[in-house]
Amino acid sequence: MPKPTKGPRLGGGPAHERLLLANLATALFTHKRITTTETKAKRLRPLAERLVTFAKRGDLHARRRVMTVVRDKTAVHELFTEIAPLVAEREGGYTRITKIGNRKGDNAPMAVIELVLEPVNPKPKSAKKTAAAAAAAPAADEAPAEETVEEPTADETVADGAADESTEAASTDEAAESDETK
Repeated sequence: MPKPTKGPRLGGGPAHERLLLANLATALFTHKRITTTETKAKRLRPLAERLVTFAKRGDLHARRRVMTVVRDKTAVHELFTEIAPLVAEREGGYTRITKIGNRKGDNAPMAVIELVLEPVNPKPKSAKKTAAAAAAAPAADEAPAEETVEEPTADETVADGAADESTEAASTDEAAESDETK
């Protein structure tokens, strides 16, 4: 009997697992956030992310591929018209799983899985990294010279440690002076 090969089993057979995940995906796209067990949330995440990626394409073939999993036309319409434009800039990671503790009745570990609909804020590149990259570019053009690695001697190590201690003392003095002025 063919059965799923990856991930934890969600009870029942393979057909039951597919239907369960399809229903969870439908609920996720309809409500944008659902509470379920951790295992179900972890199994739902790759499926939901794949369906959102199809929705970002937006063509008829992608819509039909999504309709093979999510049978609810209103959920598919919402996925393509509302969710996909909000995550168009995002490269992946469309869902977030947050653990919320155990269920009262059977002590099952629960989690909230939700769609990440906030706009993407790319991390600004620091000035040090851009300057280092610019300096490294001309150096890469030159012929590579052999590098010699010098191991620090004990005297240099002690001197470095003393320098670190003096900078720490100076920073604590500056912090104390700024507190006094306030």
